[in-house]
Formats: sequence, C-alpha cells, structure tokens
Amino acid sequence: MWFFARDPVRDFPFELIPEPPEGGLPGPWALHRGRKKATGSPVSIFVYDVKPGAEEQTQVAKAAFKRFKTLRHPNILAYIDGLETEKCLHVVTEAVTPLGIYLKARVEAGGLKELEISWGLHQIVKALSFLVNDCSLIHNNVCMAAVFVDRAGEWKLGGLDYMYSAQGNGGGPPRKGIPELEQYDPPELADSSGRVVREKWSADMWRLGCLIWEVFNGPLPRAAALRNPGKIPKTLVPHYCELVGANPKVRPNPARFLQNCRAPGGFMSNRFVETNLFLEEIQIKEPAEKQKFFQELSKSLDAFPEDFCRHKVLPQLLTAFEFGNAGAVVLTPLFKVGKFLSAEEYQQKIIPVVVKMFSSTDRAMRIRLLQQMEQFIQYLDEPTVNTQIFPHVVHGFLDTNPAIREQTVKSMLLLAPKLNEANLNVELMKHFARLQAKDEQGPIRCNTTVCLGKIGSYLSASTRHRVLTSAFSRATRDPFAPSRVAGVLGFAATHNLYSMNDCAQKILPVLCGLTVDPEKSVRDQAFKAIRSFLSKLESVSEDPTQLEEVEKDVHAASSPGMGGAAASWAGWAVTGVSSLTSKLIRSHPTTAPTETNIPQRPTPEGVPAPAPTPVPATPTTSGHWETQEEDKDTAEDSSTADRWDDEDWGSLEQEAESVLAQQDDWSTGGQVSRASQVSNSDHKSSKSPESDWSSWEAEGSWEQGWQEPSSQEPPPDGTRLASEYNWGGPESSDKGDPFATLSARPSTQVKAELARKKREERRREMEAKRAERKVAKGPMKLGARKLD
Repeated sequence: MWFFARDPVRDFPFELIPEPPEGGLPGPWALHRGRKKATGSPVSIFVYDVKPGAEEQTQVAKAAFKRFKTLRHPNILAYIDGLETEKCLHVVTEAVTPLGIYLKARVEAGGLKELEISWGLHQIVKALSFLVNDCSLIHNNVCMAAVFVDRAGEWKLGGLDYMYSAQGNGGGPPRKGIPELEQYDPPELADSSGRVVREKWSADMWRLGCLIWEVFNGPLPRAAALRNPGKIPKTLVPHYCELVGANPKVRPNPARFLQNCRAPGGFMSNRFVETNLFLEEIQIKEPAEKQKFFQELSKSLDAFPEDFCRHKVLPQLLTAFEFGNAGAVVLTPLFKVGKFLSAEEYQQKIIPVVVKMFSSTDRAMRIRLLQQMEQFIQYLDEPTVNTQIFPHVVHGFLDTNPAIREQTVKSMLLLAPKLNEANLNVELMKHFARLQAKDEQGPIRCNTTVCLGKIGSYLSASTRHRVLTSAFSRATRDPFAPSRVAGVLGFAATHNLYSMNDCAQKILPVLCGLTVDPEKSVRDQAFKAIRSFLSKLESVSEDPTQLEEVEKDVHAASSPGMGGAAASWAGWAVTGVSSLTSKLIRSHPTTAPTETNIPQRPTPEGVPAPAPTPVPATPTTSGHWETQEEDKDTAEDSSTADRWDDEDWGSLEQEAESVLAQQDDWSTGGQVSRASQVSNSDHKSSKSPESDWSSWEAEGSWEQGWQEPSSQEPPPDGTRLASEYNWGGPESSDKGDPFATLSARPSTQVKAELARKKREERRREMEAKRAERKVAKGPMKLGARKLD
C-alpha cells in the first residue's frame, strides 16, 4: 500500500494571487496579494523562502512570525493565519498596501491631505507607545517599509523582524545587515562606549522623525538631510525637531509626543482625528454624546477621504443603528456615505437598513426617510417597495401630524412608478380621495391634487377615466385658493388623457365656472386652460383626422414615459421644496373643507343674489372624491361608469381609528420641512389661444397654484380665513379687483354672531343658578354635611 504525504501549502486555506509581489520590501519578507479559498475575501500574505546558508535571516523571520501571532493592537498589522514549513514561512494579515506605494498612488491622484497624514502618524505613534510603555519592547525598525495602509486608509505598523525586549532579558538588538535599514539608526548607536545616556524609546523616536521626513519629502537620501524640514507643516516642525535632536535624552516618550501634537493648534488637533478617536471609543460613549456626534458628522464628511467614509464610518453608522438605538440622526450621514458606494454595495449594506427603518414607529425617523427618499429610491426594486415599504408608508396618510401626512403625499411621486396594480390604482387612490375631500389642512389637499396630476400617467386607463376628471373638478370647488389653482393645472397637465367629449362636456364647464372666481390667480389659470382646451377642440374640428392622434393616450396603458410632461410643472415632490403646511401649523390652522363655505358664484346685474348655502358638516360619501354636478342635465348625461365617486372603495373610518390609536404613543420630532417662498408668474393677456401645451408647462407651474394673495376685505370679527394669509405670493395691488366683492361670506359672520350670543346666554344662566343656590341654602352651619 502506498501512502502519499500531505502538502501543507496545498491544504492551506489561503492562496496567493498569481502576480508579482507588491514591491521589494527591505528585509527577508516578500509581500503578495492573496485571498481566502472559501470566500474569496482579499488578504495579504508575507512569504519568506528558507534558503541554505541564511540561518541568521531565518531566525529573524521566525521571530517576526512569533511576534505577529502574539501582538494584538488596532494599530499593529492584524494577524489572521500562518504556515510554517521547512521550506517557507507564510504570514496572512488583513489586506494592506505598503505605505510607499500608497503615497505614490495618491500623489498621482492629486495628493494626500494633511488630515489623512495627521491621523496616520497618530496611529503609528500610538502603536509605538503601546510597544514601549505597555510591552517594554523596542520596535527597532520604524521606517517607510514597516508601515502599511488598509482599505480604509488606516496606517498599520508592521516590520516586526528586529524587535527586542527593552529590559535586556532577550539579548541585545539583532543585527540587520541591510544597508537600506541601517541608515535609519540614530547616531548614538555608532558610539560603542556606552557612555551616551538615553531612554529606551530614544532610538525608535529618532526613526519616527525619519518616517515623518520621508512622508512629506520622499525617500531619505542620507541622515544629514534631516536638518532641513522641507515640506513638513509648520505646526509639526517643533515636535519633529525634538525627534531628530542629537541628544537622545530629550527625545519625548511616544505618549508625550501625541499629547504635544494634540494640543490646541497642533498638527493632530483637527476634526478628522477627533472623529476617528470618537469612533474608536463609540461603544462606551453616552447616548447623548452619540446623538450629538452623528448630528455633526454629516457636515464633516465632505472633507474626509472617500475610503475612510466607506470602510470605517459606514460600518459604525450601521452598527449604531442596529445595536446602539441611534435613531433618525444616522440617516443624514448614512445617505451621504451611500453616495460613495456602488449599486451592488448599496443593495447589500444600505437597503436592508432602510427597509427596517420604515417599520419604525419613531416619527422623526419616518419623516426623515420620506424627505430623503430620492437618495435611495433608485436602489429599491418593485417587490421590496410593494411588500415591505408601501404597507408602512401608507400609515402616514392617517397620521395625526400634518407634516407627516404632507410628506407622505409627496413621497408618492417617487413610489408610484414602482407600485403594482392593486397598491396604485386601489389602495393609494382610496387614501388620496379621503385626503382631498376631508383633510383639515388646505395645503395637504392642494398637494394631494398636485401629486395626483403628476402620477396620473401611471394609473391604468380605467382608473384614469374614473379618477382624474372627478378629482380635479372637486379641487376646483375647494375653499383653499391654491387647491383650486392646482385643480386647473391638473387638468392642463393631463390634457392628453381626456377624450374630446370629456374636454367639451366635463372639463370646460368646470373651467368656465372659475372665470369668475374671487381669486385672480385662479381666474388667470382658468382662462389659460380654457384657451388651450378650446384650441385643441378647434384643431380637431377643422381636421377630424387628427382625432385618433390626439386621443392616442386616452386608452393607452400606464407608462413611466408619459409622466415626463407632468413632471415639468412641479418640483416639490422631487426636490423637497418647502411645505405650506409648516407655515400653517406655526400660525393658524385651516378649516376643513366640510366646515368652510365655498365661494359663491356671481349673479348677473339686476338679479338678486341667492342666499349663500353652506357646505354640509358631514360629507355625503366617505373616502371618495366629491363630484357634485352643478348642472342637472350634465349629471344625467354623465355615465355612472365615468365617476369613481360611486365606486365602493370601502370606508377608512375603522382603519383610521385603529392606526391613530397606535400612533398616540409614537414619539414626535423632526416634523416640518423647510418653508420656502414661491412667487406667481405674470401672465400676458396677449398670448394667443393657439399656444401649445409645452408653453403651458413652462409658464404654468404648480408653485403658482400654491399662493393666495392677501385678502382686500377686512376680516370678520374674530375670524381669519385661509384667503387672508400671504402664502408667499405678491402683495395685493392698490388697484381694486372687481371680483373681490364677490368673496363676501355672510354666513360666516352670522355663525360667529350666533356663537357669541350663545356664550353670553350660557354665562348669564350659570350666574343666575349660582345666585339661586346661595339664596336657597343660606349660610352653612358648622359640622353640617353638604349633600349636593
């Protein structure tokens, strides 16, 4: 029977990548790139080939092998595995690059920043301090060839070949026998008399001075060159001079050297070093300190190296969220670092965290996720959006916080292209219908209309046919003027989705009614829309063959490409432009559409105006677009299939109660987006009716519909209406508006007067009852018990 000897190199779990070594390192070792056979993860492999007649070098290599296995420190090259045979020695460490090669590559790419060098030198000095002060070891080989850089840009101390004990129990320093390394020896070593007084760290600190000189000025030609600091920064020169001083007694201890450089104004006193030091101790920091650190971190990331952000900051951010309960503060720096990742890395590292964040009940986290959705939406696939993201996002429609409801509406513009048929055409439309009809905040109703207009092209043909006309018609009757403008612009932006019959019989009658609206901004947009629709109808009338081309999109399937036109007239949902709701919350609440009277239409001269009719306190339908036909004949001609108001979408009341009950305990915070000012565009009356739709999209933006000029009438006593607020629009002009007199709301004045009278009567009744009790009972006797 034959027995075959096992090959230890072949059975070793790591393998060399077949390519030349990474540069010739002074010393017995050759550095190769390698990988783990099982996972393919990159490593570095230091290889020493045993040669006959080189027993001294072999002993040095074996001593270094032992030191690598026993020394563990964050700033010393991390040992992973090793292999020792009669023919070779293999030391496997984390994947690193020699400092000389790293600096050369960075110079070609634009140079290394002083921030990176300051932290790199900090790490090397800290490693020397550990060896000298904690282990009583002398490194004896500090130079450029003994320093390595990992993928995060961290500097690691290696080259442990010539290390010896500072206590003298292991003999003196080993002989190097390599001229390239001996040039870094301090001058006192040439004195064999031993009369020179020195500290145990003196020689290593001299070599540290040589390393600093080489980092800033290149390879050291000779020891005399150390007298000229060259490109060494001025803040570091005084400390450098201490290192290369002729008197070894005055060379500082590594710990004191760090302390001197970290003093205010010192070379190592900067935000980058402070950030790294905090990250190294983040596990023992207080929660309040972590919160403050992450809040300030995003401001500094732009100045930090990309590799550092990807490989050191990002893991700490993920750990802080996963195990440290850092909360919403990690979102801003997390997404900022995410820009440095490839699509594959983003999917692996960021997306799982984002999906988990959406299930959080922390209001501050939810609103920040919605505000920053545009930064990660492109990495979310459709199944993830529909099954893991959307079910959590829709709870925001029922939130008691108006800022979350508003931001949830805006986020739908980004989510809509990825939603499936049920979520988009059924679930989302159900929530939009309730918001537009019943939400108490006017800007949220306005934004719902805006968003519906922008995602209209993604809806199915049948849903578009039922929803769009009814929804925009409902918006034109909203008491909040910007909502009425949004309804007009919604018709205009989705003009290609309506048949000619709908344009003539449903849309134009609604728009014509707005030509006498009390607000001039509404009238201006209505006239412009009417001219555009009339131009379209007229062109088809003159050439009926164009009908098929004009109506090609009416019954077309939903397509992302069709949303380009709608996306040109509004930018808030993409750019996170300001929130009108924030201004509303801080000042005065808006009344719900069910509690505010709709502006009355004017009547011809000579005909007495009918009494104003208030809107019923309870809507006729729950969770549906309210389409109330003003003309009875038009209502009879309309097909029931064309109105989605009559569809049974299901009541949201029970769902709202259950969700709101859970939300009562949710924490509040980070509620409102920034407020911004948008101005109305001037519309020229000389524009021809034949103007094309592209000019409409360029001039008639949604932002124009967000503003309402200041009211020109004095408000009723104790009442402030939505039309009285200046929503970022122009001040009212001195010239009187002939339509302003149409906006009187006598019913509101009557209600206010009745309420005042009721309160006065109630007060008098209470006073009378108190007087009657006093007369009837008389003074109470001592010890008597009051029974009532």
